[in-house]
Amino acid sequence: MQHLGKIRSFALELAGGPAQGVYRGGELLSGQVVLELSKVLKVRALEVCARGLATAHWLESRSVGMNTVYSDYTAYEPYLRSRYQLIREPGGERGSRCPAPGSSWEGDGACTRLWCSSLPPVQWHLWRCDLPKAISIFPFLQTDNGEVTVLQAGKHEFPFTFQLPEWIKCLTVNPVEEPTPNHCRFSPGRTLATSFEGRHGNVRYWVKARLHRPWSVVKKAKKEFTVIEPIDINTPALLAPQAGVKEKLARAWYCNRGQVSVSAKIDRKGYTPGEVIPIFAEIDNCSTRTVVPKAAIIQTQTFIARGAKKQKKSVVASIAGDSIAAGKREVWHGRALKIPPVGPSILQCRIIRVEYALKVCVDIPGTSKLLLELPLVIGTIPLHPFGSRTSSISSQYSVNLDWLRMVIPEEPEAPPEYSSVVSSEESAQNLSPPCQGELGNGLEGPFFAYIQEFRYRPPPLYSEVDPNPTSDSIRPRCMTC
Repeated sequence: MQHLGKIRSFALELAGGPAQGVYRGGELLSGQVVLELSKVLKVRALEVCARGLATAHWLESRSVGMNTVYSDYTAYEPYLRSRYQLIREPGGERGSRCPAPGSSWEGDGACTRLWCSSLPPVQWHLWRCDLPKAISIFPFLQTDNGEVTVLQAGKHEFPFTFQLPEWIKCLTVNPVEEPTPNHCRFSPGRTLATSFEGRHGNVRYWVKARLHRPWSVVKKAKKEFTVIEPIDINTPALLAPQAGVKEKLARAWYCNRGQVSVSAKIDRKGYTPGEVIPIFAEIDNCSTRTVVPKAAIIQTQTFIARGAKKQKKSVVASIAGDSIAAGKREVWHGRALKIPPVGPSILQCRIIRVEYALKVCVDIPGTSKLLLELPLVIGTIPLHPFGSRTSSISSQYSVNLDWLRMVIPEEPEAPPEYSSVVSSEESAQNLSPPCQGELGNGLEGPFFAYIQEFRYRPPPLYSEVDPNPTSDSIRPRCMTC
């Protein structure tokens, strides 16, 4: 049996990602397995695998007589499952030349075997020999006559690189078991889900290395990483303004206390953390009670498993307005509500959804609250300075809430004066009398009267009576002739 003292350290190191260890679909995940030995060690295999999995799980209990029965709701959604064999399994092709074209390594040795179910095109076994960093591991490997690989004492580094899928086409039905081609089913394409930790589920990504030795337990090392899928709010759907109106009849027992109405508007649907949402609202209190308006950003986590749903709602940020007396009205001219650092919306996962909404509510004593909900999407790519004009419009406008009544706030502009359109030279040229030779004998009488008659003749007056009626003596023409 191998002595554990031979292994001083066995760890995984990930190279710094494009954004300090945060990755997205389509990028390369690079790192190395560091193995430090104090003595010579025999190794059967060394492999590293990358995993990405969404999990939803909760228990529900119900009483059946004197007993309590628990129902388990569990669902999985795999996003990434790839594996490299840095040191090949026993029984592989020894001493064979690399079969993949374009390899920069020459000479006999072991090619890296890759299993992948997410990289397009989907192939169950690939031979990966196009990694220049992996060439440096071969001088450390010495193959004995048996089925093991001998590693000399010292520090060994085994680099690897994974391509995170940008568009997933193949899913495994049961991610707990080792997948095979029969376990794969095709579904509509989707992107990676953003890393998430919730009460009843999570979305996690990690890299795990396994060191197989003869007559010893498998040595393992694990390293987690973060994936954030970008959400660009500079799209027409997320730049559209959101508005709504709601009213409620305040009742106390069976007495009518009047009506309370609220109307609210925000300039767009998509925001990023750190931005300020200007809220334009009007609260009309026609009841006999004093009411208090409030606004809050609500995060809703939805977990789905076996056809059942589990939701958890939490308040992310909130503000409160002044009390409104009976028969009074309050107007919010862009009341600011700042978005704290929160995770982006998750809308593409089948079993976990993270959604946001802006809720404007009015607390009415003696009855339930009046709630108005406007949808929000928290993205990762902020608003482009020239991406939308709604923010500038909403900041300069909204002196009152005439937009709710569909009233044009400004009067129509008057038409321009004639003198501003036609210059004095053109006017003098058009009104100058023509020469007598140009007129000839066509006109009899004052020529200026004819100019006034034909050039500045007003249009005929409207009348329902035809000024030129058809005569009854005229025989109608036959259409067949």
